[in-house]
Amino acid sequence: MKYESRFKELVERERKALLGGGEARIARQHQVGKLTARERIDLLLDPNSFQELDKLVVSKRNDFGVETEPPVGDGVVSGFGTVDGRTVYVFAQDFTVSGGSLSAANARKIVKIMDLAMKVGAPIISLNDSGGARIQEGVRSLGGYADIFLRNTLASGVVPQISAIMGPCAGGAVYSPALTDFIFMVQDTAYMFVTGPDVIKAVTHEVVSKEELGGAMTHNKTSGVAHFAAQDDRACIAMIRQLLGYIPSNNLSDAPYQACDDPEDRETTGIQTLLPENPNQPYDVKKVIAEVADKGRFFEVQPHFGKSIVVGFCRLGGRSVGVVANQPAHLAGALDINSSTKGARFVRFCDAFNIPLITFEDVPGFLPGTQQEYGGIIRHGAKLLYAFSEATVPKITVILRKAYGGAYCVMASKHLRTDINFAYPTAEIAVMGSEGAVNILFRRELAEAEDADKRRRELTDDYQERFASPFIAAEEGYIDEVIEPKDTRFKLIRALKMLNEKREEMPPKKHGNIPL
Repeated sequence: MKYESRFKELVERERKALLGGGEARIARQHQVGKLTARERIDLLLDPNSFQELDKLVVSKRNDFGVETEPPVGDGVVSGFGTVDGRTVYVFAQDFTVSGGSLSAANARKIVKIMDLAMKVGAPIISLNDSGGARIQEGVRSLGGYADIFLRNTLASGVVPQISAIMGPCAGGAVYSPALTDFIFMVQDTAYMFVTGPDVIKAVTHEVVSKEELGGAMTHNKTSGVAHFAAQDDRACIAMIRQLLGYIPSNNLSDAPYQACDDPEDRETTGIQTLLPENPNQPYDVKKVIAEVADKGRFFEVQPHFGKSIVVGFCRLGGRSVGVVANQPAHLAGALDINSSTKGARFVRFCDAFNIPLITFEDVPGFLPGTQQEYGGIIRHGAKLLYAFSEATVPKITVILRKAYGGAYCVMASKHLRTDINFAYPTAEIAVMGSEGAVNILFRRELAEAEDADKRRRELTDDYQERFASPFIAAEEGYIDEVIEPKDTRFKLIRALKMLNEKREEMPPKKHGNIPL
């Protein structure tokens, strides 16, 4: 009888755990367009692969209004499973239980799987939907957050960490996602902020809605805190699965290889028509990337922020690579504060996880203006310079058109230990644009010329040929090969194969001091 009663108790406890906050709260979750924690995990993982841990954990605190019968599972579902057959660790906050608030008990559940992920070398995925710290537990819940923050920091650069904000995430809770590699946000239901609208109104008298303050598009477009915006929970989870296909499980592994029937020597003839004859005319560099990538597929990261640079993942000959490209369709491709920071962050992720870097360069310089200077463009631009300099993964650069001034140096030039540097025959590599250089160098002559415009054109053409031609850089060895646009894909894949066994190390040190 004793054994029979224990089995019955197990069944009842598991029933309560699976029910979360109860049918009524689950229905309310669905009414506002949100899935439950368990539904989200089922969508994320391969069918029948989820192994839950700590399903029967309960909080021992029952004062200040906490339920007399504590909920089984205590507001977070945690465990491991597979995505496309690869092991991942996941925790999902359950908003139906105490608003998904963090207690000491469920913090221990989260910490346990983070520690396991570090031991095994597998990605950590967090599905956030929480009202914050459980007020009734005071410093115990705050301590739980700090325990998680520490693991986020220790895991950084060891295993990929992905956060999905699928509901509220406020106060101290925001710093765990902020420490992870990629943040997804669901439009209309997700928001993040350190202090909410009510506190802001009381302190600064500003009136702002939750969506305006910390909604998905605010953090994707304005602050740059988030990397992806999804229409709903299902789209968000589909994007997470897609991202995982491009990245390795840990810093000692390679990203998944995907066999492709797209010929490695396919000519990229479309690039020639994409690049305008007029060097000041814009074009969309994403179309250049699509021409080169396997099957034209490019998974862009942070598409709404720092738009003068494009970053993301594609495959070349089946191998995952990180792409960094100047975008002439926005600010003429000039580097500004946001694009510099965005690029640096992405480069450092790729370097941490052994993902080769392909740089498509068309940059007229850094964006001028008092707003940029006062905002610290020097410091932020130095982040991108630092990131490319310290990266030891295979690095290949293609100069599509312009490579001017300090921005030429920053964008993975040969001088930053880039392995292979290509340039198109029409590329311009110089301290500055030809016309601007002529206006400075020949100011007096132009002022005295009878036909200043004609003389300016002559001097500009001469400067272009003598100083800005890619053949000058090739003569110095700064460009390894001047190539035709139609050969871009073939040249990149051949270089990647050559660099497959590359080994390069930084000087011994505890860590560098990136200009934050």
